[in-house]
Amino acid sequence: MNAADKKRLLHEMLYARRFEERCYEAYVERKIGGFLHLYPGQEACCHGVLEAARAGEDHVITGYRDHVHAIKCGADPKEVMAELYGKETGSSKGRGGSMHIFDVKHHFYGGYALVGGPFPLAAGLAKGIKMKGGDEIAICFLGDAANNQGTFHEALNISALWELPVLFVCENNLYGIGTRIDRSTAVTDQYKRVCGYDIPAVQADGQDIEVVFKAAQKAIKHVRSGKGPYFLELMTYRYRGHSMSDSNAYRSKDEEADWSKRDPILILKNRLIKAGDLTEAAYKKLDKKIIDEIENEVIKFAEESPEPVVEELEKYVLAENDPYVHGGPN
Repeated sequence: MNAADKKRLLHEMLYARRFEERCYEAYVERKIGGFLHLYPGQEACCHGVLEAARAGEDHVITGYRDHVHAIKCGADPKEVMAELYGKETGSSKGRGGSMHIFDVKHHFYGGYALVGGPFPLAAGLAKGIKMKGGDEIAICFLGDAANNQGTFHEALNISALWELPVLFVCENNLYGIGTRIDRSTAVTDQYKRVCGYDIPAVQADGQDIEVVFKAAQKAIKHVRSGKGPYFLELMTYRYRGHSMSDSNAYRSKDEEADWSKRDPILILKNRLIKAGDLTEAAYKKLDKKIIDEIENEVIKFAEESPEPVVEELEKYVLAENDPYVHGGPN
């Protein structure tokens, strides 16, 4: 990465942080309903990995902490926010909400509410790529707590057996809702669990975007070269609770303070300042510009967008187009 790349990625991560914080405020204001899972603290994971991928070509899928991944893939932040607001202009026409952001144009395939749901879908995407003879790859983001699901092991096994072009990225934030990983999982280092499927696997610092980027480059090169799947575990930390309904009372203040010292945005910011490529004043100016943009463009768009029309509630249900659902063909 050169200085320009680092400054751009700092902008992207800071934008993601402010976007998520504004989502928090909108939820408190009751502008956003349903479930809401926020990403602050984990920005280097998403941005570092997808920076090493081919934007708009590689296929990306993740769980329900998905807003930032969608935006990094190229989804319009205004459409993402409108989806959270349940508006017709949202990425899923307001029908999906926070956990179901979707953008086919940019090859972002969700946003899934089911824990462990994306694993077999990622393997399916990779199988499709291989059958068509393309050199794209599938990238599946997952949380550490989802790895105790049967789908995790089934997907890894079949991906290795069929040598599928899929990269599994575990964002290990140490908690499954309110349960710390050492209380739920016998082997806490997730990359070690993959050895049973003969898949190359490594663990890296998920708070340093340059470390993530280098690890992702190596992983993606392996997968794209036709050598089969790869597993990358990124050690990270979410600064807010699991969701908006989580009081976050189960974590110690000392633990939170220690991880706040390793904020991915501050790590990159301080590195740029030390190198003479950024000043504190320039950073503050950038921050204000981002906050204003989110408020004056993203939030404004979401609030002014129309509500879905009740009469079209079933319009995007796949079964609507099946003539047999309504008594057979005409």
